[in-house]
Amino acid sequence: MPVQVSKKKFIQFRYEPDYLMGSPEYKPDVHSILSQLGIDVCCSPINLDGGNIISCGDKVIMTDKIFRENPQYSHNRLIDELTELLEAEPVLIPWDIYEEYGHADGMVRYMGEGRVLLNNYCDFDKALRKKLLAVLSPHFNVTELHYGTFTDMSWAYLNFLHVDHQIFVPMTDDILGEIAFRQIAEAYPNCHCHPIQNCKTIVTEGGALNCSTWNTLMS
Repeated sequence: MPVQVSKKKFIQFRYEPDYLMGSPEYKPDVHSILSQLGIDVCCSPINLDGGNIISCGDKVIMTDKIFRENPQYSHNRLIDELTELLEAEPVLIPWDIYEEYGHADGMVRYMGEGRVLLNNYCDFDKALRKKLLAVLSPHFNVTELHYGTFTDMSWAYLNFLHVDHQIFVPMTDDILGEIAFRQIAEAYPNCHCHPIQNCKTIVTEGGALNCSTWNTLMS
């Protein structure tokens, strides 16, 4: 789906992710959907997945996988075009290569007022944590999740759905669920957090609530 920059401006990036090569059935007819919704878009040839865009006011966080997905661009030209299209400064974090999609929305989320919430890399990948903090800290105040351990679903809690002052946190039967929910609720004191139970099925398919929704400002 397109990326909303302002109330009236939507950017439709090219959607040809490497993880869907050979699986065209997972690519929706976006133009038909947008026609039904009455939304006009500005199309860009840049190959970019919405899960790799974390809007943060005048900045936008992405993983550096964008360079691999757009080899026809020089690094500088790609950054310049993204800056113009998104009307924000791209902040590029290192791609967590153990996450094949290259998305940022399971790594970090925006908390407002120049603050971001970082996944619990302190529990399982201190080298990547150090790199992430080196990139993020000059731009944001960073709060870190910390569970004391790691499971392969740790990322999913950060992949919550955030709508206005409501946050919907995906819950699985993972032992860390209650810890994660409490820390996310503490990180967003001005929001009402809701635990959404029985999300293991969608999580094991590779996404969670932010991945499976499209959030827009229409008025």
